[in-house]
Amino acid sequence: MSGEVDNQAQEGVLETAAELDEVLQEDQVENVQEENAELVAALAKVEEYKEAALRSHADAQNVRRRAEQDVQKAHKFGLEKFAKDIITVADNLERALASADSDNDAMREGVELTLKSLQETLTRFEVIALDPHGEPFNPEFHQAMTMVPNPEMEPNTVMDVIQKGYTLHGRLIRPAMVVVSSAA
Repeated sequence: MSGEVDNQAQEGVLETAAELDEVLQEDQVENVQEENAELVAALAKVEEYKEAALRSHADAQNVRRRAEQDVQKAHKFGLEKFAKDIITVADNLERALASADSDNDAMREGVELTLKSLQETLTRFEVIALDPHGEPFNPEFHQAMTMVPNPEMEPNTVMDVIQKGYTLHGRLIRPAMVVVSSAA
């Protein structure tokens, strides 16, 4: 009988061990699942932070690029106000030449040299005069003061320039005031 009791005791111990092993495995599975959930959450956070860092980096690059463009524009067009004022001096010198007597050649020559020097300086700083005589009318660069019927010219052609226009680095700072031909 004692063999039977030992067998039953062994079977009881084995059953208890199996139950204990099953409980331990369930706990381990739960622990692994909890750890996996924590790991998945941590990986999601890492991706979120990574995305935020990439966006911040892109924003910083955009700000830097915009700042560089603003500096370039400031260098390029910083003279715009000054150029607008100085082209009136060129206009006045041209008017002086147009109204000057041919009797006073020394004064005329001095005004011509002064005007030439001013025009060279304007060109050096890319302030370019627009003298569109004979060109098609372009509302982006010309301001039509009047239209005159002229059968000898194509309609919408600049017949006469009342006042030259100017650009600074390709940007219009003053339109040319023109007389435009119309159909007769």
